[in-house]
Amino acid sequence: MFRLGMKYQHLVHGVGCGCSSPMLLHASRRLDEFSRRSFLRGAGAAAIAAATPVASFAQTAEVDAKVLFTRARLFDGKSDALQPNVQILVEGNRIASIDTTNSAPPADATVIDCEDRVLMPGLIDAHWHAVFAAVPLPVLMAGDPGIIFATSTAEAERTLMRGFTTVRDLGGPVFSFKQAIDSGIIPGPRIFPSGAMITTSGGHGDLRMPSEIPRNGDQLSHGELLGGAAIVDDAGALQLRIREQLLQGASQIKVMAGGGVSSPRSPLDMTTFSEDELRTAVNVARDWNTYVTVHAYASNTVQRALVAGVTCVEHAHLMDEETARMIADKGVWLSMQPFLTMEDAASQTGPGVERAQQLFVGTPRVYEFVKKYGIKTAWGSDVLFSPELTPRQNIMLTHLSRWYTNAEILRIATSVNAELLALSNLRTPYEGKLGVIEAGAFADLLVLNGNPLDNIRLIEEPETSLAVIMKDGRVHKNAL
Repeated sequence: MFRLGMKYQHLVHGVGCGCSSPMLLHASRRLDEFSRRSFLRGAGAAAIAAATPVASFAQTAEVDAKVLFTRARLFDGKSDALQPNVQILVEGNRIASIDTTNSAPPADATVIDCEDRVLMPGLIDAHWHAVFAAVPLPVLMAGDPGIIFATSTAEAERTLMRGFTTVRDLGGPVFSFKQAIDSGIIPGPRIFPSGAMITTSGGHGDLRMPSEIPRNGDQLSHGELLGGAAIVDDAGALQLRIREQLLQGASQIKVMAGGGVSSPRSPLDMTTFSEDELRTAVNVARDWNTYVTVHAYASNTVQRALVAGVTCVEHAHLMDEETARMIADKGVWLSMQPFLTMEDAASQTGPGVERAQQLFVGTPRVYEFVKKYGIKTAWGSDVLFSPELTPRQNIMLTHLSRWYTNAEILRIATSVNAELLALSNLRTPYEGKLGVIEAGAFADLLVLNGNPLDNIRLIEEPETSLAVIMKDGRVHKNAL
């Protein structure tokens, strides 16, 4: 029998669930209909497509009990300068030791001679969409999970090959996808999953087709069945859908507090959830020992979220100085994406183009506020719906050179972003340090041809600049 995975089992007839509520049976019938049309066919296609990356993965992801990197210049994720002539010993999936004495390698270690190249932690993207990044919106709305997940499987490996060993996923059906990566079925980065984006009717993330409006009772929309969004309009439903994401393994909760660029019917200036509703979301996440991050652009939207007690704000490109001061005073994190030109948002059409242009104006102003008020700021790329844009993930990082030194950029994309990930607290999916090269930390590391402290644009060309890519102690690329 084909297994749909834990995400969908409770919605399918005949899995041994004794619940017979009308709402659940209705949802089950909807999913059965969806399955007959495309889900099983599409999932089968995804399984076939996934076979090729798995074969490649088995050949390239070398696993050794001990790996010793010798003659490396070390950027540890926290410093301003490189430490020369360092040896890093990896045992299993952890960094065992950092040695500057040129000790003889253990007899049973595989030696990788860096030949004076720079060794650094793997990059972290704090705002990524592992399933949606490379899937064009029309393909997503057509609803064939086979092509969606096959495309995302290929993109996960490309993401890793760009040097990103960890991503914080800010919306999408990634729970089973993450399990496939973690278990070695497919190659890809570590994922800190949010699950479905929590939104209101008409909010960013409500991508229902006109034929799905008005909602028919408790009938779930296509986007909800896929696991991309959860549409709620009262406190009880809000609590339920947040708890569903946490039940499936969410490490943090993404709440859409305002409109967005890529949802054509949700203007940037709109505000969705009330202050009490946002506070309800925050309290549910705290009960699960994690946090809420809110999608918000406008000042009033950001301020409402701050008053409600959120831990992190995504975007905020349209905020004013008063709002920036509030973020700093409350010690809230800002997860920022440095959109500068249409090259960074080429997938946008229609209203999305005009809204993206508002972001281009707001980006420099936000970084001025960040510098002025010392706001705790993470970096993310937020690439969506475009296989042409996903290679710009690295370029979105080097955009930071307008405001930061090269060392600061590398720290943001490693140890600083790791600090934000740590806010998942007891809901973290990975028990260990990320974003640093130190004893006991996860063995996620890169060896570069060249020095990014001198030339940060090396990161823009990972195919040639990355000589070695290791994630979780596995060597995924070794060109030395």
